This record gives sequence, C-alpha cells and structure tokens, in this order.
Amino acid sequence: MADRDALPLPLEVRARLAELELELSEGMEASMAHERRPPMAPSAASRYHRRRSSGTRDERYRSDVHTEAVQAALAKHKERKMAVPMPSKRRSLVVQTSMDAYTPPGLSPLSSLPPLTDTSSGSEEEGGGGQGEGTPTSSQGSVSMEHWISRAIHQGSTTSSSSSSTQSGGSGAASRLADVLAQTHVGKSGPIGHLSLKRKTLLGVAENGHSLRRSCEFGSDLLWPPPLESDENHSAPPDVTTYTSDQPTQVERPHVSTVPRTTPKYGNAELMETGDGVPVSSRVSAKIQQLVNTLKMPRRPPLREFFVDDFEELLEVQQPDPNQPKAEGAPMLTMRGDQLGVVTNWPPSLEAALQRWGTISPKAPCLTTMDTNGKPLYVLTYGKLWTRSIKVAYNILHKLGTKQEPMVRPGDRVALVFPNNDPAAFMVAFYGCLLAEVVPVPIEVPLTRKDAGSQQIGFLLGSCGVTVALTSDACHKGLPKGPTGEIPQFKGWPKLLWFVTESKHLSKPPRDWFPHIKDANNDTAYIEYKTCKDGSVLGVTVMRIAMLTHCQALTQSCGYTEAETIVNVLDFKKDVGLWHGILTSVMNMMHVISIPYSLMKVNPLSWIQKVCQYKAKVACVKSRDMHWALVAHRDQRDINLTSLRMLVVADGSNPWSISSCDAFLNVFQSKGLRPEVICPCASSPEALTVAIRRPTDDSSQPPGRGVLSMNGLSHGVIRVDSEERLSVLTVQDVGTVMPGAMMCVVKPEGVPQLCRTDEIGEICVCSIATGTSYYGLSGMTKNQFEVFPMTGAGAPVSEYPFTRTGLLGFIGPGGLVFIAGKMDGLMVVSGRRHNADDIVATALAVEPMKFVYRGRIAVFSVTVLHDERIVVVAEQRPDSTEEDSFQWMSRVLQAIDSIHGVGVFCLALVPANTLPKTPLGGIHLSETKQLFLEGSLHPCNVLMCPHTCVTNLPKPRQKQPEIGPASVMVGNLVSGKRIAQASGRDLGQIEDNDQARKFLFLSEVLQWRAQTTPDHVLFTLLSSRGAILSSLTCVQLHKRAEKIAAMLMERGHLQDGDHVALVYPPGIDLIAAFYGCLYAGCVPITVRPPHPQNIATTLPTVKMIVEVSRSSCVMTSQVISKLLKSKEASAAVDVRTWPPVLDTDDLPKKKPPQLYKPSNPDTLAYLDFSVSTTGMLAGVKMSHSATSAFCRSIKLQCELYPSREVAICLDPYCGLGFVLWCLCSVYSGHQSILIPPSELEVNPALWLLAVSQFRVRDTFCSYSVMELCTKGLGLQTESLKARGLDLSRVRTCVVVAEERPRIALTQSFSKLFKDLGLHPRAVSTSFGCRVNLAICLQPHGLGKLADQGTSGPDPTTVFVDMRALRHDRVRLVERGSPHSLPLMESGKILPGVRIIIANPETKGPLGDSHLGEIWVHSAHNGSGYFTVYGDEALQSDHFTSRLSFGDTATVWARTGYLGFLRRTELTDASGERHDALYVVGALDEAMELRGMRYHPIDIETSVIRTHKSITECAVFPWTNLLVVVVELEGSEQEALDLVPLVTHAVLEEHYLIVGVVVVVDIGVIPINSRGEKQRMHLRDGFLADQLDPIYVAYNM
Repeated sequence: MADRDALPLPLEVRARLAELELELSEGMEASMAHERRPPMAPSAASRYHRRRSSGTRDERYRSDVHTEAVQAALAKHKERKMAVPMPSKRRSLVVQTSMDAYTPPGLSPLSSLPPLTDTSSGSEEEGGGGQGEGTPTSSQGSVSMEHWISRAIHQGSTTSSSSSSTQSGGSGAASRLADVLAQTHVGKSGPIGHLSLKRKTLLGVAENGHSLRRSCEFGSDLLWPPPLESDENHSAPPDVTTYTSDQPTQVERPHVSTVPRTTPKYGNAELMETGDGVPVSSRVSAKIQQLVNTLKMPRRPPLREFFVDDFEELLEVQQPDPNQPKAEGAPMLTMRGDQLGVVTNWPPSLEAALQRWGTISPKAPCLTTMDTNGKPLYVLTYGKLWTRSIKVAYNILHKLGTKQEPMVRPGDRVALVFPNNDPAAFMVAFYGCLLAEVVPVPIEVPLTRKDAGSQQIGFLLGSCGVTVALTSDACHKGLPKGPTGEIPQFKGWPKLLWFVTESKHLSKPPRDWFPHIKDANNDTAYIEYKTCKDGSVLGVTVMRIAMLTHCQALTQSCGYTEAETIVNVLDFKKDVGLWHGILTSVMNMMHVISIPYSLMKVNPLSWIQKVCQYKAKVACVKSRDMHWALVAHRDQRDINLTSLRMLVVADGSNPWSISSCDAFLNVFQSKGLRPEVICPCASSPEALTVAIRRPTDDSSQPPGRGVLSMNGLSHGVIRVDSEERLSVLTVQDVGTVMPGAMMCVVKPEGVPQLCRTDEIGEICVCSIATGTSYYGLSGMTKNQFEVFPMTGAGAPVSEYPFTRTGLLGFIGPGGLVFIAGKMDGLMVVSGRRHNADDIVATALAVEPMKFVYRGRIAVFSVTVLHDERIVVVAEQRPDSTEEDSFQWMSRVLQAIDSIHGVGVFCLALVPANTLPKTPLGGIHLSETKQLFLEGSLHPCNVLMCPHTCVTNLPKPRQKQPEIGPASVMVGNLVSGKRIAQASGRDLGQIEDNDQARKFLFLSEVLQWRAQTTPDHVLFTLLSSRGAILSSLTCVQLHKRAEKIAAMLMERGHLQDGDHVALVYPPGIDLIAAFYGCLYAGCVPITVRPPHPQNIATTLPTVKMIVEVSRSSCVMTSQVISKLLKSKEASAAVDVRTWPPVLDTDDLPKKKPPQLYKPSNPDTLAYLDFSVSTTGMLAGVKMSHSATSAFCRSIKLQCELYPSREVAICLDPYCGLGFVLWCLCSVYSGHQSILIPPSELEVNPALWLLAVSQFRVRDTFCSYSVMELCTKGLGLQTESLKARGLDLSRVRTCVVVAEERPRIALTQSFSKLFKDLGLHPRAVSTSFGCRVNLAICLQPHGLGKLADQGTSGPDPTTVFVDMRALRHDRVRLVERGSPHSLPLMESGKILPGVRIIIANPETKGPLGDSHLGEIWVHSAHNGSGYFTVYGDEALQSDHFTSRLSFGDTATVWARTGYLGFLRRTELTDASGERHDALYVVGALDEAMELRGMRYHPIDIETSVIRTHKSITECAVFPWTNLLVVVVELEGSEQEALDLVPLVTHAVLEEHYLIVGVVVVVDIGVIPINSRGEKQRMHLRDGFLADQLDPIYVAYNM
C-alpha cells in the first residue's frame, strides 16, 4: 500500500472506492456517466461551471456535449407541468430497498445532501445558482399547461410535456419526497409512463409526517371536469380511446395547476385542482383521472397503408417519413492500409521469437505481476518463460493418458482456466500449448455451478471437444468441490480433467526431447470465445499465420521496439489485452507490467503510478480505467506521464469513450501527457484489431472529430449536426486501416452491398490477420468470415473474402475510421436504428439525481407485435427513495424520447448488485433479457409505456350499418346462409308412459307418489365422511310437508300467494320446507344461509333477498334462526326489521285441514333468486306449468326412472341446481344422492367416492366442485384406486353452468380420473341462464351402454379465430393455428326448447356461424322478473321479445348470452342432424374496446399463462382502460415481474394495451357459488380501495 499511504485519499474518494465494486463493469463503459456532484450550497453552482485546471473534484470530467443536450432536453420539458399517478406499493416491498440497508463507508446517506438546483449546464453565466429552472413558480406552472396545449395544436408538435420536481430549498428527504410530481410526456405517439401504485402502509415521517395509507377511493372523489360546450349530464366518464387528434384539445383536458409549495401533500402527489376548481384528493381517482387525461392527448397521425396479419385485424405498417434523410454521397471505394513492411529480423513464428529471447537474453524481464497492494509480486523472465513452456508442452503431450493412448495430441483443444491476477501462469500455459501444437481455449474461471453464461461456455468446450483444462494451483484450490473433494461437473460442461501447470507439479522433459518449432502456418493457434447478443458463446479460431501477421501489423502501427515497457490493465485472456500483453510483447521482447483487476478496485490510480514508476512507454487501458483515475486523482505531485508515447484505448470504438479521453487529457496534460499520445483503437473478436490511431510526434495535427445528428444516424445516414444541438453523437476517429489490410463498409442487412460515403454500415476487413471461422459452425462462418462485398452494379470488389467486424461506422476524410456502434447493440424500432450504448449514455446523462450505478444499466429490445421495443434495466442505489427513482425514471423516458425520438417500452430498476454479471463484472446482457422475459428479474420499480411505443395496433373497428331486412331474408336464409335456429325433440311426439304427466302440479305428483309408492326413497343426504346422514321416502316427505304447511297457516297466519324465504343449509329440510309451502299455497324462495364466520358480508345479501322478494316470513332451522338475531348479525343489518322467523325443528303434530290446490297452472310456483356475475340481484318467476314442463324435459333428456340413482353435488339455491336437488326426484321418482358441495372442502374425495360406492350412472356437479377435485385429488389417484374408487359405471357427468364451457378444466378432469375408469366421453356440460334455467343438457350414450340409454352424439369441440370473434363473426380454423380458441358445445338442446341466434342490437335473425345473442322459446321459460333490484323497468323484453323481421309471431326470451349454432355432421338417435350450440360469453360481461367485443375470459386465459405465480386473473374495463387484476402466489418480490409480462401478453394476443395492472393476494378476486368470477364486484372494490393490492401499476 506504499503508494497510497503516502497520499491519503480524501474521504469522498474512499467512498467512491467503496462503490467501485458495483460500478466495476466491463460491458457498459463507466465513461458514459457523470459524477455525483459534491455536496455544496446552491450558490456554488455558478462557480461549478468555470473550467478549472486545479484538478479538484468539482471539475466536470467529460465532454459536455451530451450532458448539456440531456439537460437542455429536460429543461424543455420543464416549462410544462403534468401530474401523472405514481405507482403504489405495499410497505413490505419498500423495505428491501430502504436507505439504511446500505451506506458506503464514510458517506452520509443521500438524504443529508441539500437538493441541487437543476441549472442547465448551458448557462455558464455567474448567477446560475439562484432560482434557476429548478423551481418553477406556480404562475409559470399554470400558464405553461395552456401554452403547451395550444402549441401542440397549432404546430401539431409532439414534444413531451413534463413536470419537474419543484425542488424546495430545504434539506432532508421530507421536503423533497413530497415534491415529486411524476412526469409524463407525449412522445411520437402519445403519453408514457407506466406508473405503478405500490402498496405502502406507512411511510412515516418521510412523507411530511403524514403516515397516511395511500388509498384509491373513488366514490365522491371522482370529479370529471364538465365539458365546456354541452349542458347535458356530464357524469359519464370521457372516452379515452379516441385516436383522432382533430378535436379541440383544450376542452377535454382539465387544467392542472401547480399548487404553491405550501399545499399539504398527501402521500407523494400534490393536491390537484380539476377544471372547476374543486381540489381532488390525490388518490386513485385522481390518478386514473390523470391517466385518462394523459391518454387523450393528440395521438399519432393516421397512417394510410396496412399489412394484413392474416385476417381482418390489420396491423398498421410504419410508413417511411418522406422527409427522412437519405444517403446522397458517391459509392465508397475500399480503403487499403499501408504495406506491411516485413523487417528482416522478425521471427518466423511466435514460438521462434520465444526461443530466440529465451536463449539470447534469458534474464530480460518479460512480465511483472502485482499484488493487491501494488507491490511487484513476481517477475517472469524470458528464460523462465521459455523453459517452463517447454515443460508444460512436454507434460501435456506425454504425461496425460497412457503411452499408447495419450489424452492430448497435437491439434487437440484444451481449456485454459486462469484467474485475472495470475498472468504469468497463463502466459506459460499459453506458450506451452503453442509449443505442443495444441490449441488453447482461454475461458473465465467458473465460480459457482450456475454462473451467468457459464453453461454456454460449457457448450463451447463441448463442441470444441475439450477434455483437459489447464489451471494454476491457487485456482484449482479455489474451484468448488464436491463432498469427496472432486471438482463437480459444471452445468452444461463436458467432463474435464483438471491439470495444474505449476512447475513443481510437472516432470522434467528428458534431455533429448525438444519441441518442434515451425514457421507460422495455417494450423489453428488459439480459439477466443465471444458471447453473442442472444447469450450463446462462439469460438473464433485464429490461425498461426494470422496471429503472427497481427503481431507484425501491431508492431508496425504502434512502432513497438525491443525491450520497451508496457503497462497492461486489460484482460490478458482475450482481445486487446491478449494481443498486446501476451503475443506482440513476446515478439518484440517487451516488458509487460500487468495490473490485476483486484488492484484497480483498491487503487484506481495504480496503473498511472506504475507508468511513472517504470517509465513505461505504452499503456493499454479502457476508458473506465481513465475515468477511475480521474475519480481517485488528487494533486499527486509526483505524477509524471512524459515517458508515455502511446496510450492505447481498447474501447476507443465505443462512441462514448471520447468523453473519457477528453477529460483525462484535460487533467493530465499538466502532468506531461501529450495529446497525440492517446490512441483509441477498434477491434472485434472476428477481425482482431480493425483500426488503431498511430502515435505521432507531431502534435500539430488534431485528431478527427465528427458531431453527427442522432436522427440521421437512426436512418443510417451521416449528417453533420445542424441547428438542433440536442440530439447529437460526437465520435472520435480510431485511426486508419491496419497495415496489410483492406477495409470497406457494407449495408448491415441483406446483400453485402457497398455503402455510399455518407452512409453508416458494417465495417468489413480483408486481411491475413483476422479470425478464420466460428469453430464447428460452417454456416455462420460463411456469413461472417467469407463475405464478398458488391458494388452498386453487382460486381464483387475483390476476389478475396472479407470478414465482418460487427462494428457499425464509416470511413471519413483522410481515411480515418469512425465507429458509431456495434451490430450487437443495434435495435431496429419501426424502421429506425438505435444503438443500445447511445441509449445507456442518455439515461446516465440524466444527472442531477444519482440513482443508478453507472456501469449497471442494460438496454435491449424485445419483440412485441412484430416490432422491436426498447427495455432499459438499471440497478438502483440502495439509498434512493421510491419517489426519487420514479422521478429519475420519468426523466430518463423524456430524455430518450427527446434525444433519440424513440419510446421506451419498459424501464425497470432492480436492487443493487442483483443483475447477472459477466466474469469481469459487467452486466450479462442476454441473461438479463432472459430473466426479464421469463419474469424472474424481480425489479423494485417498473415503468411501462406501451402507449408511446406501440403504434401499430389495428385501427379501431367502425360498426357497419345493418343491411335492411327485405334484402336479406329469402325463405329461411339470411344473407345467403341458413337461419341459425335449432330445437330439441318435440315434446308432443314423444310417446312415453309418464304417469306424472297427468298432474299439472308438483304438489299433486308428490301426493300421488306418497299413495302409490310410499316407501320408495327419493332423497339421501351424505355427511362429509360419506355416511348417510338422513333420507326421505315419498310418504315421509309428504307427511313432513303437511306439518310445515299446518305450521305456516297456524303460526305464520299466511294466506295463499304469500312469499316465504327458506333459509336452510343444503339438505333435506330445505326440500320438505319447499313442498310444505306448495301445500300451503305459499310461494317459496330458497336463500343461501349466512356464513357464521363471515356474517358481515353474507348476511346483508340474505336480508336483501328477503326484502326484495317481499317475503312475509322466514323459515329456517333453529341454529340459523338464532344466528339471524345474534349480536354479530345486529352489527351487519337491522335485526328488528326481519319478518317473522319460524324454525321448523319442532313441528306441530297435526296436519292442515286441507292441502291447497292452485286454480291455474300459470300461477306462481316459486321464485328463483340469484345474483348475476355482474352483481345484479334478480328473481325469476316460475309458474306451475313451467316447473312441470321443466321436470318433464329433464326426465326425457336424462331418461330418469324410479329405478335410477343420481348423485348431485350442487348448491340448491337457484337455477338448475335447485331443480335437480328439490324437484326432479319428486317428478321422475328416481333417488337423488345429495352431496353438499361445502363438505368437499373437508373431504375432496367425498363426491367421487359416493358416485363409486352407490354405483351411480348419472351425476351432476359444478365447476367449483370439479376444480376442487382436480386440484385436491390430482396426486392421490393411486391411493384412491387402492381404496376401491371405480368410476367405470358413470355414464354422464354433467357440469351445471351458466357460462362458456371451461374446456381446459373438463379435459384435465377427464384425463386425471381416466385411470379410475372414468370414460372420456362421460363428462359434458349444460347451459342455463336467468330466463330459462336449462337450455342444453347433454346426456351421453356411451357405446357399450347404448342399449341402456340414449345415444347422444359426442360433444364436439371447434376452434374459432379469436380475432374474427371480436368482430362478432365466427371463423372456424384448424386446431393449433395462431389466435385459435377452442370452444366446446354446451350440451344437447332439451326437448321442447327452440333456439334462434339474433342480433342483440337490431333483433334480426342471424345466419349460421354468426355470433349473436341466444334467444330461447320453450314451455319452461321463466314468466318474468319478480323485481330486479334497483331497476324496476329493466329488461321487460327479456322474456317477451320478438324478432324485427322473419318469424315475428313467436315470443322469445333473451338469454343475454352470445353464442352461435353449428349444424354438425353427426346424427342423434332419431337419425336427425345434430345442431350444436356454442356459448361464447355473457353480453353484460363482454367489453367493447377499440370498437371490438372482447370476452374477459379470453384475456384472463392469456394472462394466467404468462407466469407460474399467477393463480387467478380477472379483467374489467374502466372508462375504456383495461384493468387486469392478478392474484400472486409466491413472494411479493415477484409482483413487479408480472407487469411487463401481462402487458406484453395482452398486446401480443389481443392487440390491447393494458391500462392498469393490479397485483393482489390469493383469494381477492370474488367468486360466486357457481364458481364464476364477480368482475363487477371486483371493479367496485378496486375503485373503493378495498383490495389492499400488493402493487398497482398504471401503464401510461
């Protein structure tokens, strides 16, 4: 440490060093970033701008162009202020990145720095530190909004709007946190910012002392600004999906004024005032309001042409901008380098050079290595290098394997695994391989079994056939070991023998053995690995002649001479470090001082100190090394760089290295550094050194500079920057073509055609000194190493092949080469080219808040909807607050938009040190991208802006006017197609010996059964153990019903026609009470009892049904009657207003005087009350005739006779479930085995065991029951089989539902239980709705059972095109085709039911295969709504609709469901063609978005597939924004991973942009008893802030 102790580093520098660990990065150059400014008073800002040569930390070490550009771009946004909702996050998610978690030693947390004013770097005048643009006053803020809007309209400009943080002068976090007002901006195509609302329970003092929970309440907060022109009711939320920009924009945007700083702030958003001056508390309502306003800003201009995405949904094609710059220069010529002047005494090969120096001057130093204190650790002389290399060569060839079967022969490949601090061992092994004529493959040391990218290295070793790895003793000891001490096989690696090359472990070669030293030939010398953009690792083979020629070319261009000293900071295993520090140095007998990475971490100045100490002539560095030298540099008086004649900047081709070179020169010029010494070079693994600036003695010739317009570059054209100084790229030349090489520039895509002189293209080189192939990959080799560039006329420019370098650039005046980017970093977004490095630099130039580590930003593109979209991922500092990061992110988005004119799809911040690293500490880009795509990046902040960058969505659909009826109806054809109508069997023509038919009323059927078959068991109720709890015979039921009727008349004093609410658990009491009501002439209403553990939410529903149904009394069991009047109940409802409650546990002994007989079959039998999925409570009136017709229809369809047993696992409160539970047995006489679904929660196998035990042929269940069995018993099929569970007798298993069949669930159920004998055709579905409780019900005739029952055809599944469905058309496609959606038929139409498909708007009949509303006509339709709660006049036409043309006489009931009919080829038992009904979804639930009709379930299916942690999902629209709610199973850290995935999937599959993503806990999405999602309840809960979300993200 001597060098450092002499000059103690200042506190701040030590703090920087503490962070170098993180910033140390290979891939993204640190030079692009900017230092955090030192803590200083705002008044110091003016001094800050003066150039100082004193070299203190105030100096701004960089070329100012880019920073100024970014600052100016942001300043442009500053005038305009727009509030955008900030994400909200649960507190537990905030903790992980809290400030105390990490503070570098000796550095106070960020919060103690006073906020710095944001003075734009452009203002160099003295008074820059006063008010500056940092604090716009409220008057400026309020004016700017109007000003901006009018500007946007008049000029049609699309510049961005933003609000800056109103920075207060006070210090500390509290005053700043509250000031963060998020920025959004309208880029080329609309606003951005995916704001996330993260759950925070307490933010404590940080938020101005308000420990408020941020809420998202709507209710009264929701104030829409009134439209200025119209006087009509303006409570309707505005439409935010308008795409035209020709409306007067001022009208629709509320005026958001900037409130002066005294306003109290809630959470993190200021109070906003809406247009009418009413303050809106900034909760979700305000946030969504802002979102809506932002989304209504003028959008992109309408585009004229489209390309077809194989159907009507046309994705817009980006049209070329007619004003875009085009190349106008002359076609370029190939450039030749100087002649390679072979000096006579140059050795014929590198081994020969080594032999020469090792024998002539064995004492000459070859390599000096340093320890971490900067002390020389070891000096390797040429003599030692020579003898040890021979020893290694001998041992590799003779001591591995046996004499007869050596493991390694000349030409084989071996891996070299050496750590970065041991160049001497590496050098010995490398030359040992060259002497033995084996091919070294240098790779990084694998640290763990699953390093980022290590698997790919393994694939390379495998494909190279590597079986031996050479390594050093220390490295071998440090490798991970298995329990027995052997080195485990790394993931993806071949089996390796590890061979230690230290001399003491090797045998001495015999006297007579000597390596064969040849002249350089075409054999492979070594293989250098290269990681591609997609993460795959390729091996570039370099021939011996290429290696030698390359060394000669470098010697000539760098002017190397014997015994020069060279300081090398680079990685010596590959690239520039290998070429200069290991190969060329030996050719010229130079002395290399190798500075390890570990020393640079401790003392970034070490390389400069070594240059001084050894009077080195040459140093090889990267721009980051220059940058750190500046960071750690103080007035060190003893620095003298006059000895340097050449400073090779290895990454000089990186467009941003220029700033490091400038800043370095700026500071060290006074220390003897001459400007002409800095020599940037360009290189690539394939072409080796492409170009290098020559060291000259003439300082008069300035190096080449180009200031290029970014816009021009994005179109591939070189334009020297014009008036707009904001978006420019300054590049420096990397010298001229290498000696002995030819260079040209070809178009990056397609045929390798020569570019024009003012075009950017890929640089190609023709030279002996390049790589020759990718090992083992002939196809890729041909594309990369055997390119024949063509002239415009199509003639090749040379007979020799060129090698593509992977570098983008051009050849400027004087033959100077300029590099503008890399092919790997190229992203083509809607036809324009952007370079990842440029975008990184822009992000880092958003300087005032240092939130991200400078080397730790990854930029890549992902493909969404046929175009590349940009993703930016950065590691944020642990001390940055949520608000600060958010502010930084918003500013980055603006800066990228202003400077590059491109929108960012997603910006994610991850906690410090969590991105996958390359071995040298840089970010492993492809692994990062992989983590992002698979949803395991775990960001702590995400901002998505799909609205800005997805500009190729299909046009919103315009509804076509309907064609008039006269032109379309011909007979029963509609527009050339058969009218979509179908019917079940005709009841009149079915001959059956149905005794029950002669009775009009169910009560009479029961009396008849009690007389004729008194002891026949009708009902059996099972307990959760599967034992019989109770059963009822015909006569028992009759007697019990009589007693109940007597009680109703006596105690209840009820008249006939009075309504009675039956509040019973599922069971036999419910059935008896129902018939008791019929006997007494009362109208029963079955009501689900309140849940004792959840009275507060379930009891109000019970109360509501009792009130709405106008029940005169409540009948129930003793337990429930106590519950209804309990203390808990009185907290939920007013218990004094219950009607009389009768408990039926103690019945009177006598029977009623006489049983009631209804006078007219059309009178009311019972009321069927249920809550629809949209949250509507409705009671349907069922008459006696409809009830009997219903029972008969089911009896005929399912062939039910007294001898049958049917197992029912359904809720008995409404719909078909109630009918099957209570009515069918009495009508048909079969025995019903009743299984309450709630018992399955205790014992999931109960239902299937009962079916097996009672040998049931027919069973009915619900989807929730099926799901319980699938999830709960999935792994237990073997043990169930052992318990004797046998389902082979099941003929039909019908799922009772009011929705589209859940095909995935029924199929997985069938597959799971196939082993237990369940026939795959047994499972089918039914369909019923409010107006008709069962329309389809499919009993199957299984082949072998056909003699015993009906032979219904198989339920057919069709695949329809999802995109056509959105346009209400049905287009059948093949299974597995893109956008296909499987639909299963809903069962066979019941006897006596007629169906027609009608247009829900015009009520006209539709043709086959058109999607329309299902209308039904049957004897068992309901006769009307009793009352629909909350809307008396609602849907009177639901039960009595007529077609607008065609058959206008028939009265139909409208089901409210969309579906279609399809005549299948199958015939049923009677030989008729079978018409299949396909239900697509409820009209109420369907969402109209962008003019198309979407069904929530389809979007939900896509979302659930995106990530393993999403267990359930529900979507609903909110003012034309799509809101997606996902339930997260797993850690809350995964919540933010879901946001990009969900947005991506919905865009890709549905062409919709998700507006809000809400991540919640499991069980938050409400589901009703039928297992249907209650999306509207969820929506109300979201708007009322009752979901307690983990994370809410607003996609701007």
